[in-house]
Amino acid sequence: MNARLAAAILALCWCWVSGAACADDMLDQMFLPRLDPLSTLPPIIAAGAALPGDMAPHACASDLAAGTALTLAGAVDLALCRNPQIAGAWAGIRVQAAGLGQARAAYLPTLAASAGRQHSRTSLSGATPDAGTINSTLVSATLGWRLFDFGGRDAAARSAQALLEAALANHDASLQKVLAGVIQSYFDAQTAQASAQSRQRQEATAVALLETITRREQRGAAARTDTLQAATAQARASLERSRADGGYRKSLAALVAVMGMPGATRLMLADDLADPEDAVRGEVDSWLDEAQARHPALLAARAQLLSAQANIVTTRSEGLPTLDFNAALYRNGRPNQGATQNTQETVAGVTLTIPLFDGFSRTYKVRSAQAQLAQKEADLRELEQQVAMDVARAHADANAALANLAASRNLLAAAEAARDSVQRKYDRDAADLRDLLGTQSSYDDAQQERLRCLADWRAARLRLLAVAGRMGKWALAQ
Repeated sequence: MNARLAAAILALCWCWVSGAACADDMLDQMFLPRLDPLSTLPPIIAAGAALPGDMAPHACASDLAAGTALTLAGAVDLALCRNPQIAGAWAGIRVQAAGLGQARAAYLPTLAASAGRQHSRTSLSGATPDAGTINSTLVSATLGWRLFDFGGRDAAARSAQALLEAALANHDASLQKVLAGVIQSYFDAQTAQASAQSRQRQEATAVALLETITRREQRGAAARTDTLQAATAQARASLERSRADGGYRKSLAALVAVMGMPGATRLMLADDLADPEDAVRGEVDSWLDEAQARHPALLAARAQLLSAQANIVTTRSEGLPTLDFNAALYRNGRPNQGATQNTQETVAGVTLTIPLFDGFSRTYKVRSAQAQLAQKEADLRELEQQVAMDVARAHADANAALANLAASRNLLAAAEAARDSVQRKYDRDAADLRDLLGTQSSYDDAQQERLRCLADWRAARLRLLAVAGRMGKWALAQ
C-alpha cells in the first residue's frame, strides 16, 4: 500500500475514533483538489493567471528586502499576490468549474450498492432454542441512467460553461482593478516624492537667499525690510516643504495598503519613471473597438447573457417528459424489507415520466427566466454604452493631459529663464528684492504645475488603458 494513502487512512481512523471534526477537512485537502475526472478546471488553474494583454502569467514576488528600491513592476507583483479581491475571484473560478462538473455529471449513469446483515430468531413452544434462528446477508446494487430529457442537460451544461467564462472574465476584471489601484498609488507616491524634493530645493534656495540678504544688510547694502521679506519667504518655503513631506508619507502609506503589505513596511521608491510624451496612439474608434472586444466586464456580461438564454431552455425542459433506464440486483431480499434466504432478484426496465400538472409553477419559472434574460440584455446594453462613454472621455482626457504636459514644460522653461534674468540683475543691483522674490515664486509655481500636469498625464493614460481592457504590465511598458 502506498505510504501516503496508509497514513491518510490511519489519520482518518483516528479522527473517527476520537470524535475529532477533521475527517472532512482531510478528505477535502488530500483528495478532492486533485480530482477532476470531467476536466472542468480551466488551464488557468494550473498555469496561473496572466494580466489581459500580457504574454505570460504574473509571478508572485517575495517580500521586499530592506533597503531595496521598489519598482513599479515589483509593486504590481506584490499587490497581485496579496489582494483579497483577486483571491475571491480565483475561488469564484473554482466554484463555477464545480458547477460545470455537476452539469456534465448529469450525462453519466449513477450506481449505488448497499449491504446489510440481519439476524432473526423465532421461538416456538417445545422447539429447540435455535430452531427459528436465521442469519441473512442482504446485498443490492442499483443502476440509473437518464436517456432523454428534451435538451435540459445540454442547456444546463451551456449555462454552466457560460458562467465559468464569466468567472474568468471577472477574474481578469479584478486583476485590472487591483493593477490600476497599485499603479495609481505608485504614481501618486512618485509625484509626492518629486513634490517633496522640489519643496526641499525651494527651501534651500530661500535659506540661501536669506543668508545673502542678511550679509548685505550687515554691510549696509540692503534694507531691513529686504531681510524681513526674505525671512518670510524662507518660512513659507519651510511650511510648504513640511506639507509636501507629510503628503509623501501619506502616499507611501496608501501604497503599502494597496499592495497588502504590513503597515510597518518602509518603502524606498525607485527613480522617477520617464513618461514618454508621445501622442496617444489610435483614434477613438480604434480604442472603442478594442474595448468592445477585450474589456473583461463586457466579456463577463456577455457570458452571463448566454447563461440566461440557456437557463430558459433548462427551465422549460423540466416540465417535459424524461426517459430513464433502471437496473437493480437484490440478494436475500430488498433493503428495509424482511430477509429471505437464498433468493436473488434482478430488475431492469425503462421509465417514462410525463409531468401533467404542477399548479402552473413551471409557467412562472419560465417567465422568471425570461425576465432574467431581458434584465441581462439591458445590463449588457447599459454596460456597452458606459464603456463607450468612458473610452471617449478617457481618450479626450489623455490628449488634453498630453497637451497640458507640453504647455507646462514651456511654462517651466520660461519661469526659469525669468528667474535667472532677475537674479543676474539683482546681483548687479539692477533689480530689487521684490522682483527677485516674485520671479522665484513664479518659478516655484511653474515647478508644481509641471508636477501636477505630469500626474494628470499618468492618471489619464492609466484610465484609458483600463477602460479599453489593456491594463497589463506588457501594455504599460509599451
